[in-house]
Formats: sequence, C-alpha cells, structure tokens
Amino acid sequence: MTHRRDAGRGTRSGEVYVVGNLLGVRRLSARRAMKAARMLDKVVDNQLPLLASFDERRRSRSADYLAELVKLAQDYRYYANGWIDAKELERRGKSAMAELTRLRGEDSSARAITE
Repeated sequence: MTHRRDAGRGTRSGEVYVVGNLLGVRRLSARRAMKAARMLDKVVDNQLPLLASFDERRRSRSADYLAELVKLAQDYRYYANGWIDAKELERRGKSAMAELTRLRGEDSSARAITE
C-alpha cells in the first residue's frame, strides 16, 4: 500500500494511489448527483398530475416551475456523467434557483402558502 507522502514523488504506485483516490471521490460525487436527479424527478412526477386541476394561468406558471426542476435534474445527470464539472453544475444550479425564485415571486398564491 502506498502512503500519502509517496503520492507526490512521481512513483508509479504513488500515481496509482492518487488516481485511485480521485476516482473514488468522483464516483461518490456522481452517485450523489444521480440521487439528487432522481429526487427531483420524483418531485416533478408527483406534482405533474395536479396541473390539470389548476386554472390556465396557474397551470402555466406551475409547468414553468416544474420544467426548471427537470432542467436541474438533467444538469445533475450531466455532472454525474462527467459532461460538466462541479463549477458548471454550481453555476447552473444558481441560475435555476434564481429562475425558481422569480417564478415564485410572480405567483402571489405561492407566497401566501409558504409564508
């Protein structure tokens, strides 16, 4: 087994140790991202049937809100697959939260329920 102090020396075993450690962290991060994507999918799946009972205006706003959650779930999948890095996922997540906040601000009934 290679010790951490050997990892920076450029030895073959040191390189394997570092790469193996990074891959382990990456796999854990990818699993968490996929778990987050599945959770968002469940939220959307549970809320989607409710849209039919809403009036047109509220249905449209709610559909936009759910669409933003679908996009965020897809971004988590992109990250899990290695297509985007953590920094890009964070940027997209902040953008999604800003859009969700904006949509929530347009809906006075949502404010009344959550306050």
